[in-house]
Amino acid sequence: MSRSLRVSAIMAAGTMVSRVTGFVRTMVLAYAIGTAAMGDAYNAAYAIPYSILDLLLLGVLSSVVVPMIVKAQQQDPDGGRAYEQRLMTIVTLTLIVVAVVAVLAAPLLIDLYTTNWAPDSNEFKVAVTLARFILPQLAFFGIGAVAGAILNTRDRFAAPMWAPVVNNLVVICVLLAFALVTGHAGGNISQVTDAQLALLGLGTTAGIVAQSVVLIVSLKRAGFSFRPRFDVRNARLGEMSRMGIWTIGYVVITQLGFMLTTNLSSSAGDQVPGHGITPYTFAFQLFQLPYGVIGVSVITAMLPRMSRAAGEGRLDLVRDEFQSGVRLISAVMVPMSLLLMILGPAITVPIYAHGATTVDDAVYIGNVLQVYGLALMPFTIFQLLLRVFYSFGDTRTPVLVGAGTTALHALLMMTLYFVLPARYVVMGLAFAYAVAYAAGAVAAWMLASRRAQGLGGWAIGSILTKMYWCSLPGAVLALASLWIAQQLFRSPGFSNALLSLAVGGGLGMFLYLVIAHKARITEISSIIGLVTGRTRRPVATPADIRSATTAQD
Repeated sequence: MSRSLRVSAIMAAGTMVSRVTGFVRTMVLAYAIGTAAMGDAYNAAYAIPYSILDLLLLGVLSSVVVPMIVKAQQQDPDGGRAYEQRLMTIVTLTLIVVAVVAVLAAPLLIDLYTTNWAPDSNEFKVAVTLARFILPQLAFFGIGAVAGAILNTRDRFAAPMWAPVVNNLVVICVLLAFALVTGHAGGNISQVTDAQLALLGLGTTAGIVAQSVVLIVSLKRAGFSFRPRFDVRNARLGEMSRMGIWTIGYVVITQLGFMLTTNLSSSAGDQVPGHGITPYTFAFQLFQLPYGVIGVSVITAMLPRMSRAAGEGRLDLVRDEFQSGVRLISAVMVPMSLLLMILGPAITVPIYAHGATTVDDAVYIGNVLQVYGLALMPFTIFQLLLRVFYSFGDTRTPVLVGAGTTALHALLMMTLYFVLPARYVVMGLAFAYAVAYAAGAVAAWMLASRRAQGLGGWAIGSILTKMYWCSLPGAVLALASLWIAQQLFRSPGFSNALLSLAVGGGLGMFLYLVIAHKARITEISSIIGLVTGRTRRPVATPADIRSATTAQD
């Protein structure tokens, strides 16, 4: 079995547990606070630290920090240890300052990310209070992110994938405590007290603290010994800034798009309660699940190898890594995208239709998720293509592609916001996302193919077509399960959704695996062999891919 598959499987297992506990966390959140004003206030406050981290750090990690750490490990006499310590010192001090400033500027930040929330309204006041409790997590999250990046460069992938599980478990306990304390009033924004908001906000931050502690302990066990270093002249900040300025530009552009999204969705939520930021956020989290489990795992393992291959001038290895990544990810993403488009409400009703969230609210989240299904493959391919540029140290091209993608996204969002009725606005925002990333993926492919002297487009297109054909019987079965459930249960509800999900989702995916295995899609055979433990021969290596591609051509 190939090393790529084994490493990706280990990470996928951790990410799967993380996403499953994340599901439970979101379920409990929906149960405790609902999708109306209280839910919108929490999700607005919760989104801000992630946006700030994207601007300052997270976008730079994959494109700049990981390649820089790899370079230091290869070139520095001490294997890059001093460089890692300088990096950790700088990030720690910077994010502590940023966290303090963000807490003080919480009212301005909430006003920036929302529309039509008056300063004296309950939504605004609650969102500001929650933001002040949640924003301190900036420092801990950033430190944990750098620790995870260092672990990845040392081929220690397990802890970064499993640490979020601890975060989810802590927050689940906090949300259950919040629901217990507030009773059935947790979704009523006018009845929540400051003490209850402190429990909710500080508990959310406690989850990030626990996650960071896990990563720091794992880093120490990997041989990293932290010692503060203030000799920033040796931190290669000049080189990092030259590489990172374009990445920061890309993140700024995408965050402007996200800011527009939150403003438009919050405005729609004001007009139609339950159709604002919260359904958009919940649907987006579910949409990200397949990519988070498979895509992130493959990309995390792929980028350091691609960076080394690009540094050595081995374009053939860069192409092999990219093609292997696309095939392995698409083997799962293709059927999942179709099932999301068909079974959206069947997925969201069992998850969200509890407590403060009604069945109708959950169905609407599912409708948004169905539209997001269109975006799953374009978004995934787009993210893979960005790593091709990053492996060459090119952070400029992703900014240009990202700027065009975000500009198109913003134009489509604004158009659909003014054209569609308020109850369909959030669905329109998801559709704009899908169209924009499809266009962005086409543009990125053309530029990345030129940079790598070809990406094997015909071969990848051939295997993707094969995967879609293998997915069609499962999609038909999913549609049939919906029709049967509607005949048995005339009104939407838990039983209706559960039947559709079990038959359409479970059996539909099983049917795809069987057909794809019979069609000799090597990635599916590898996954089945990994699960059953019966595979003994190497599969899905770059050499296999070249051989399979030659045979198909």
